[in-house]
Amino acid sequence: MEIERKFLVGDPPDLGGYESDPIEQGYLALADDEGGAEVRLRSRADRLTLTAKSAGGEVREEEEIGIDRDQFERLWRLTGGRRLAKRRYLIPYEGLTIELDVYAGGLAGLIVAEVEFADERAADQFVPPGWFGAEVTGKSEYLNETLATEGRPR
Repeated sequence: MEIERKFLVGDPPDLGGYESDPIEQGYLALADDEGGAEVRLRSRADRLTLTAKSAGGEVREEEEIGIDRDQFERLWRLTGGRRLAKRRYLIPYEGLTIELDVYAGGLAGLIVAEVEFADERAADQFVPPGWFGAEVTGKSEYLNETLATEGRPR
């Protein structure tokens, strides 16, 4: 189970001192409005994964498995037209970790912060830092699968 909230960021803090990794991800299957699941491939540093997630919102089912380079390459070919690239920064904040995604390519200029929580109560009580912008949790145009297929929201 994944419990997270997502926010737009216009002017992040200086990111020079934070751990970060480049991420490439592509989608094999996309969730539909009826509540289906997305299936994605991700390359983050040297970690290759296949992940299935239920349709969007604050609380989602998620299963992730590691795969090897050969499996990744064979499946990656099937994600054409459904890919994105970003750099993820990990920023400690009040006992939590902000995952700040700075998108590249056709999504350049888009910056989104996600925070995961242990339970729904913690998510509800979260007070974001002042540099966070509008909350976009559950907004389909900001799901990574939508960004990968439709591009930057208008």
